Amino acid sequence: MSEGFALFDTAIGTCGVAWNDRGLTGVQLPQSEGGDPRVRMARRHPQALEADPPPAVAGAIDGMQALLKGEPRGLLEVELDDRALSPLSARVYEISRAIPPGQTLTYGDIAKQLGDVSLSRAVGQALGANPWPIVVPCHRILAAGGRKGGFSAPGGADTKLRMLEIEGALAPETLPLFGGR
Repeated sequence: MSEGFALFDTAIGTCGVAWNDRGLTGVQLPQSEGGDPRVRMARRHPQALEADPPPAVAGAIDGMQALLKGEPRGLLEVELDDRALSPLSARVYEISRAIPPGQTLTYGDIAKQLGDVSLSRAVGQALGANPWPIVVPCHRILAAGGRKGGFSAPGGADTKLRMLEIEGALAPETLPLFGGR
């Protein structure tokens, strides 16, 4: 199984994507502290070599770039290699991917869709380990009451809010919720 990675420019900075023959294995948001994004990609994906992306990955990159320019892209067509996911994480990511650009849900909303509101913390942990930010739009998940909550990607909550702003969401206290509460 060959693995590769590529860097690409977006409206929020240089991002990275890694893949194998089954789909994307990771997406990297821009580093907030500077440094070489290739080093971080090599650390996260040690078997991957920098390469020109195959057509499906190039299409995923185009979609991510368009989304981060403000085009309403859902990216549901992007294939992910999700074999290493737990069943809970897989379901959390599936629900997250269904949220349209510019809309949001809370951790509790996702836990309710899973059938148990007490899973809110587990939802947050799954999203904190999301290997595909942008494609699995964990930035569209907010804390209770529509508060921004955390964001484990570089730049933290500021990156999350910037991505929501690009997607056309309103200020955090008035963000539209997808699916209600």
